[in-house]
Amino acid sequence: MSVSPDTAAPVAADQRARFFTLLDECLAQNALVKLVLARHVGVEPDLQRILITPVTLKGQPCLSFVYRYKTRDITKNHPLAESVALIGQLLPSAFRNAHLLSLSDEVQLEFSKKGKASLSSSAPQQAREARPAGHDREKKRYLDLSRPFLVDLGVTNRQHELIPAMSRKWKQINKFIEVFSHALASSPISLDKPVRVADFGSGKGYLTFAIHDYLRNTLQAQGEVTGVELREDMVSLCNAAAARLEHPGLVFRCGDVRSVAPSELEVMIALHACDTATDYAIHTGIRSGAQIIMCSPCCHKQIRQQIQSPVLLQPMLQYGLHLGQQAEMVTDSLRALLLEACGYETKVFEFISLEHTNKNKMILAVKRAGAFDPAPLLARIEELKRFYAIREQCLESLLRADGLLS
Repeated sequence: MSVSPDTAAPVAADQRARFFTLLDECLAQNALVKLVLARHVGVEPDLQRILITPVTLKGQPCLSFVYRYKTRDITKNHPLAESVALIGQLLPSAFRNAHLLSLSDEVQLEFSKKGKASLSSSAPQQAREARPAGHDREKKRYLDLSRPFLVDLGVTNRQHELIPAMSRKWKQINKFIEVFSHALASSPISLDKPVRVADFGSGKGYLTFAIHDYLRNTLQAQGEVTGVELREDMVSLCNAAAARLEHPGLVFRCGDVRSVAPSELEVMIALHACDTATDYAIHTGIRSGAQIIMCSPCCHKQIRQQIQSPVLLQPMLQYGLHLGQQAEMVTDSLRALLLEACGYETKVFEFISLEHTNKNKMILAVKRAGAFDPAPLLARIEELKRFYAIREQCLESLLRADGLLS
């Protein structure tokens, strides 16, 4: 896509028509990165600009319009044809500047006070740096730096630029939403009904806000998200932010996985829950019928205190580091097998690379459809426990006490 300024000064209608031709080509080629409408001259008070980005809703390509006001943002999603018609209505009656950024070019349409239009083009920074286009589009699909909650939580500044010290947290947030998106697509969860989510150990609420924003604004689903946190100051901080940023359906409660026990859930999240807190969280997810369970375990004291190393392995496990790694592997393997036995398709993988955080393992479980025989899995669990002389595993005990294991 390229444009050369016409020195013959064509009429505004020609320049405007050329811009919309370029926009149509950009959408047809799936090459749009973003379109910004600026220099607001419309009647709506406090409206500053509109940020337009591509999204996919229920398998259909759409455009997401983020209306940026002085104190709030409002998001509306429209099909492509409807979006182009709406942009046509806004230029130049409500906005005098349109900045179109594609994977290969950068175009600006500007209107003077007298209505004269000018069209200019230059290669964008992304193209000059030869960044992989597919990778960029995929990253932008999950979460955008323009989201208001990122400013409030200190991830971006007021110009929606990433604060360098928060780059690791930003990568973690993006990876989390990516993992959740894939799990949601493979789960039986219907977006036509409220999606109830509990995030245990929500802390400052980075991931809690992110998943609520993704459900509500990107997927246009009715997300009912609860963050659970022991620290009262964090709960107050997050509830105030949720009210201030107009996040309906997002609430934070003071407590932990034992004191806050939802009866029904679609999604259960517990990241970096220490030792048996992860077991209690998984148990809560299974008991409440969660279709997706996402855990990032931390500490593995219960199993480490019980393990008796087999004779063959004792020379290797005489070193404390190796003993700890073994306890972690055995603990999380038992958790994954127990989830499988309860009817979940389970994966254990690296959540995000070690250069970003040292707590990098995730257990992801998505509910299977249909019945199956758990007996072979339960037999493997017993064999593993016998091999390491493990007397008790917390999650197994909780499940058996509730009759959730046959």
